[in-house]
Amino acid sequence: MTLLQPSPLSSQKNTRTVGRNLQPLFLIIFTLLMTSGIGVRLAYLQIIEGAHHRKRAEANRIRMIPKQPERGNVFDRNGKLLASTRYPRSVYLWPMAHTKPSWSVVGPRLAKILDIPQDEMEEKLEKAGANSSSLIRIARDLNEAEITALKEYTNELPDVEIHTEAVRYYPHGKELAHILGYTRELTAEQLEEKKPFGYRLGDVIGQMGVEKAYEQTLRGEWGGQQVEVDGAGRPLRVLGEKQAKAGKDLHLTIDLEMQKAAQKALGNRNGAIVALDPKNGAVLAMVSYPTFDPNIFSKQKLSQKDWKTVQGDEHPLVNRALSAFPPASTFKIVTTTAGLESGKFSPNTVLQTYGSLTIGGTRFGEWNHAGFGPLGFTGAMAMSSDTFFYQIGRAVGGPSLIEWTRKYGFGQKTGFEFASEEAKGLVPDETWKQKVFKMPWTVGDSINMSIGQGALQTTPLQVAVMFAVPANGGYRVKPHLLKDNEDARSWRESLNMKPETIKVLQQGLRKVVSDGTGKTLKQPTLPPVAGKSGTAEAWRRGVKENHAWFGAYAPADKPEILIVAFAEHSGGGGGSVAAPMILDVMEGYFSRKYPGKYKK
Repeated sequence: MTLLQPSPLSSQKNTRTVGRNLQPLFLIIFTLLMTSGIGVRLAYLQIIEGAHHRKRAEANRIRMIPKQPERGNVFDRNGKLLASTRYPRSVYLWPMAHTKPSWSVVGPRLAKILDIPQDEMEEKLEKAGANSSSLIRIARDLNEAEITALKEYTNELPDVEIHTEAVRYYPHGKELAHILGYTRELTAEQLEEKKPFGYRLGDVIGQMGVEKAYEQTLRGEWGGQQVEVDGAGRPLRVLGEKQAKAGKDLHLTIDLEMQKAAQKALGNRNGAIVALDPKNGAVLAMVSYPTFDPNIFSKQKLSQKDWKTVQGDEHPLVNRALSAFPPASTFKIVTTTAGLESGKFSPNTVLQTYGSLTIGGTRFGEWNHAGFGPLGFTGAMAMSSDTFFYQIGRAVGGPSLIEWTRKYGFGQKTGFEFASEEAKGLVPDETWKQKVFKMPWTVGDSINMSIGQGALQTTPLQVAVMFAVPANGGYRVKPHLLKDNEDARSWRESLNMKPETIKVLQQGLRKVVSDGTGKTLKQPTLPPVAGKSGTAEAWRRGVKENHAWFGAYAPADKPEILIVAFAEHSGGGGGSVAAPMILDVMEGYFSRKYPGKYKK
């Protein structure tokens, strides 16, 4: 039997029929899939991503014009202005407005007018982000020529705005540089650290001194306006406004007249002068040289000349009042205390002095190379006899001498507000020497320490705290700058010294001025003064150039002012170099406070 086969024509016809029947089905399925996909995408955009896109749209429609707060003013103890605000004009950009096409015109023009590298401006815009709705400052403190040029090219500079800005101003410039410090725009690292505390790109922050120590008090709170803009970025209306809140004013313990007198007395010598109220540690003056003008940091960019003034070999930004040096014979205050408190010596002790002493095979010389004959504590203090105090140091021993050194506050920060700038100094001991030199403490170390030499390092501020102990009757005080800092004013730590020890110290320091190395301060222009000189051996570039010290307080029987003067590498002695500085400052103080009482 033969099977019937479909003809080719018949088969083709059936296939075409089936194909035509499937096409509508494919179109329906495709349409459903597309519709479903679009629906899912719309649901995703509206429901899941809706808030995000509304926020982006709102950011394009609403811009925030920030209003910088004024920093608080700073005044001296008598209400004289030390730091305030001025209002120069600055240039701002809208990051979202400066896309690549517009920036190709705006960027080069701004760079030429403002003399700022174009890539520097671009970096700021990139950091802010293209969607930022806040103005970004790219230049400050415009001069008249720059303002005129910007106005001339207004048509080429869309979304470039000029606003007045609050900028820090120091009316006394260099005279208070190390006290007040300066403000400067945040670095990238500082911005990252400070963002959680509300800081933003372009903010300024206190970088040293009072500005840094009291940043949160002085800073204030930002305000601003919410402005609705059209598609071209033109403002339509103000939607809301928050007033900026100014920072709080500060009143310092500093006496501006004393500060000026101290700076004049120090002159162009590298060094420092510190003046305290010995009763409570209030800092009346603190100067350091070399110095700098803090106003230069209020500029957008420092010139090469400005950089040289702050980055010189002598390190003008360093506050020498808070830097550590060997204290020399001013330290004999501590050695006297250790000797008398040890019980090994009495206030009536008399020791023979010599041209030199040989101890442990090492010769330790007297500063006058001859000695002074037999001396008691007050006479040894007056003549600053080294061989007298060598004998005290040897008998007392290292542990006891080191213990009293630390009781006086050496080897630790004083509690002064500039903690990050203040050196602790160094009190060497057995542990330190073994670590550094792999050697034990020797009697020679105690002898060197007894006259403030060797590895011992102290700051002028620490030395002032030391002098306050005999001045106020045996208490360590906390130096401070904030006038209403009651915690610091009332902080006094008794060293629990015997009354006889305090009396010997006071008599010895008075005798230094009346009959010894401090006669420069024995003047009719001053009440009776007590003090102590110091000359520390030091070398610079292979040449011996000694440091000179002098610390003094007055009136000797009821002190109200204490001054420490330090001259770095002066090459002279404390009595001849540092004491005259104190004379100038003290004369100014007493002539103002008691007019006509002390006359030349």
